[in-house]
Amino acid sequence: MKYAFRNWSLALCFTAMAAISSQATVSISHADGLDDPLRAQYLEKLKGKKVAFLPIALSFDLALGWQEGLKRELEPYGIELIVRDPNWNSNAGAQALTTLIAAKPDVLIVHNADLQTYAKLLKKAEAEGIKVVQVNMRSVYQSTVYVGADWVEVGERATSAVVEACKGKSGKISIVQGPTSSASSAFTLTGVQNVLKDNPQIKVVSSQAADWDAAKAKGITQTVLRQNPDLCGIVGFWDGMDIGTGAAVVEAGMKDQVFLATSGGGEQRGACDKVADGTFDVDFSYDVPAQAMTMAGVVKWLLQAGATVGDSKGSIYTTLKVITPQNAAEPGMCWRLGKS
Repeated sequence: MKYAFRNWSLALCFTAMAAISSQATVSISHADGLDDPLRAQYLEKLKGKKVAFLPIALSFDLALGWQEGLKRELEPYGIELIVRDPNWNSNAGAQALTTLIAAKPDVLIVHNADLQTYAKLLKKAEAEGIKVVQVNMRSVYQSTVYVGADWVEVGERATSAVVEACKGKSGKISIVQGPTSSASSAFTLTGVQNVLKDNPQIKVVSSQAADWDAAKAKGITQTVLRQNPDLCGIVGFWDGMDIGTGAAVVEAGMKDQVFLATSGGGEQRGACDKVADGTFDVDFSYDVPAQAMTMAGVVKWLLQAGATVGDSKGSIYTTLKVITPQNAAEPGMCWRLGKS
């Protein structure tokens, strides 16, 4: 009897729950449709707004990918994207930034040339009510949002990969940096040092700045290889530059001996193809299309939120993709310009 009573009670409970569920379903059913109460407001707050984008140049995959993604995500909503190209010239960039501030866009997206050059101008922009998003390379001035790689993590992971590859070998490694004035290079170097301090068996025989220049990186690496024929690893700071680093290793016939770790935006030709052909052993991708979508999402939120500049400041760090010879051919691991 006790068993039957319990089953009868459960049946009663399930019947009651079904009735409640049915009533709830009926209560929110709208046969003629239901208008989204926030849609009109969303569209109105985006339409006609202006977003300015200032990369350090428009001649390489990172900037072109960001521009492509921003246009795709913003322009369909009536947002005007204004782009200026200083073409690697920080003085031209400062002039362009001054002009953009005078034009008073609603949001300004900046890829800093270095830590200092744009700092006062970014502060001026926010003082005049323009919300500033910094992408991938910080300034000493902390603006509303930073979207980009966690460079300390990049340095730690690249160096850990090199340390692992050097086990049982000479322990001699080389570091090919970007400009010493660049936030990304300085932060990456901190990540490198974080790992090296726990691995005293590793000896850094060279740590030089190639200034994002592939030809300079190649020349530095050629010299290092001649002076250290037992080198076992290289930590490079950008795959666009490390095409030169890798070329020097291949030309020296040392590909099987020297492990090269680098990082970049994950564009097919500069990342997956170079891992697949042996130029790089591993490439830590910060995934430019994902960064562009994040920036666009931040922009849409800032245009709606109505918050005063300076009310809050924060960072959104990129989730890294690790490109190896084992996964370089997998769909979606890299992206192509014009197809992201």
